[in-house]
Amino acid sequence: MCPIHHMEDGCPGCGGGEGHQPCAVIRCSQQHSGVEYCFLCEEYPCQRLRDSLEFDSFLTHQHMLRDLDRAQKMGMETYLEELGEKTAILEKLLAGYNDGRRKSFFCLAVNLLELSDCQEVWEEISSQTTGAQSPKERAALAVRLFRERADERGVELKLHKKPKK
Repeated sequence: MCPIHHMEDGCPGCGGGEGHQPCAVIRCSQQHSGVEYCFLCEEYPCQRLRDSLEFDSFLTHQHMLRDLDRAQKMGMETYLEELGEKTAILEKLLAGYNDGRRKSFFCLAVNLLELSDCQEVWEEISSQTTGAQSPKERAALAVRLFRERADERGVELKLHKKPKK
């Protein structure tokens, strides 16, 4: 659900790659026997992970522990299937409802809302979309419907950035 991954040139992922730095979580994994997921580490949930939850980067950390716990309980295969369904919805939103200014919003909404909410909102968007709508109107419709659902669920669709000093 990362906005950088959905850029034209894509992204090599959190492991880094040519011209990209690996993220702190990957470096931590390498220091702890190369565990594939944080929840497999004997120190999970460690203080480093809990400290990273306070603020978001370009990607939300708001549900990181919850999502890791769910992945652990569901099993990775089931969890990845669910992420695949959310990614498919995100890709449809980016292809047909992004007016050039909504990529981060859609990534955040799909990341923070439950799959069932994303599916229901997508159904509403699809049923209310007409061929006569401009890209800006389609984007506004999608944003409005996602905001309404987030408000119903008490989910704030905003990155929590660290204050500048």
